[in-house]
Amino acid sequence: MKRGYLILTVLLLFALVLTACNVPNLASLNATHKAPQEATHPSPTAPPRVETTSPSVSPGAVAALEGTLSRIYEEVNPSVVNIKVTRIIQETPFSTTPTYQRASGSGMVWDKEGHIVTNNHVVEGAKYIHVFFADGTEADATLVGTDPDSDLAVIKVDVDKALLHPVTVGDSTRVKVGQLAIAIGNPFALTGTMTVGIISALGRVLPTEEMVIGGGRYVIPDIIQTDAPINPGNSGGPLLNSKGEVIGVTTAIASPVRASAGIGFAVPSIIVKKVVPQLIEKGYYEHPWLGVSIETLTPRVAKIMGLPETQRGALIVNVLPDSPADKAGLRGSDRQVTLEIDGREVKVQVGGDVIVAIDGHPVRSSDELLTYLARYTHAGQKVTLTILRQGKKMDVEVTLGVRPTQKGREKTAEGEASGRHQAWLGILGVDVTPKLAEILGLPEDQRGVLIESVVQGSPADKAGLRGSYKPVMVGDQEVLIGGDIIVAFDGQPVTSLRDLLGYLRQHKPGDRVTLTILRDGEKMDVTVTLGKRPKR
Repeated sequence: MKRGYLILTVLLLFALVLTACNVPNLASLNATHKAPQEATHPSPTAPPRVETTSPSVSPGAVAALEGTLSRIYEEVNPSVVNIKVTRIIQETPFSTTPTYQRASGSGMVWDKEGHIVTNNHVVEGAKYIHVFFADGTEADATLVGTDPDSDLAVIKVDVDKALLHPVTVGDSTRVKVGQLAIAIGNPFALTGTMTVGIISALGRVLPTEEMVIGGGRYVIPDIIQTDAPINPGNSGGPLLNSKGEVIGVTTAIASPVRASAGIGFAVPSIIVKKVVPQLIEKGYYEHPWLGVSIETLTPRVAKIMGLPETQRGALIVNVLPDSPADKAGLRGSDRQVTLEIDGREVKVQVGGDVIVAIDGHPVRSSDELLTYLARYTHAGQKVTLTILRQGKKMDVEVTLGVRPTQKGREKTAEGEASGRHQAWLGILGVDVTPKLAEILGLPEDQRGVLIESVVQGSPADKAGLRGSYKPVMVGDQEVLIGGDIIVAFDGQPVTSLRDLLGYLRQHKPGDRVTLTILRDGEKMDVTVTLGKRPKR
């Protein structure tokens, strides 16, 4: 019966499209074919008749669609909550009164124990979290776990179990483009709002806030795109199929005005079902990690590498040191070539291993590899990568690691884990790669550490070092540029974050050092008094 509802819905939408377009009915088209002479020699005194009759919409189809949507709303809306958070964003030295920021989002009841699933960005940094149920009941919530890499979080409330109506989670891998998509949430704080559309596309990727060691950002793969109207406040709410099952958690929109432009995104339920139980159990989720930068192999690059132009796969551009890929012997690109694209010269990386399959499943693009890793693997699992190396096919076994988190990266960058007395600079930086150097307008062999951000009040801040501000895409990853580039430490060359960390480990708080930087292409020296990392 539910499948019948879906078929009727599709027929109704098709009929509405025909109505809007004033498509002539089949009878008029047949009449035209039977009397071509009338169309060829119209009357000189009267214009040709234009048939505007449109197919009628069956009242039964309308009733079926309305019944389906009403039933879904009645069943699911009690499971959807409005989340309001309060953040303390700044305490100034001139006042003891903090500045507060308030925001709202959506969430959905996960189980009878009071766990509620939402987006990480909804509750991130919240001092207070309040949950409002569909019947108006209000409850304070505590944070259970977060995962910035999937933009998911779990909070918990202590309320009467009668208020808790867990959602039914469906299988996002069975979703197809064109199927019905329904969102329920609290856009612009308008509680209990339902919007309807279709699945517009599958397999999109969204950049996260988490930075990749060596530059760029991680991405959330396998994202569902929908044209169901999604607006600020919908974040964290469910995206449903025609059965009322959750197929995704709405997470973002693409719009220049922060309002629905018909392009909304949702984290697929297959990722939700992997991440949420771990957030409830441990408070965090360990993403499987290969440790490579990859790009989709294009026909032009394949030809340059001596491969058939029809060859597809994920080209390894860089292999991070000490990563699972590095330990397995995978190789990144070893040279650059210049191509002319749309009248301009573009440098591309070539020569690295090309991943064409993982555990026997074909890999035709970088997105397919990322999607497989997110869907079907876990940290510590052994996978077999089929690669092309200099045109020869071979299998490489890799034991996946745990993806470094932002906090883990900060610990690596400043050596927090190795001792409380180590010197602190107070920056977040990325390696200058050949591709990044090209974007920055520097020689392709330029190396160093690009400062992405400077911690307020840190030694770097006091010395006047500048962070970046302009986002650019490097492959599939977003990087901020425009900041200073550290190229030397007390006269010793800095070619990477690893170099910088090594020098910092040799100093203690209070030491004065000289950093040689590039600022707007000009080299200059800056004296910095290293500090002690503040307590968190």
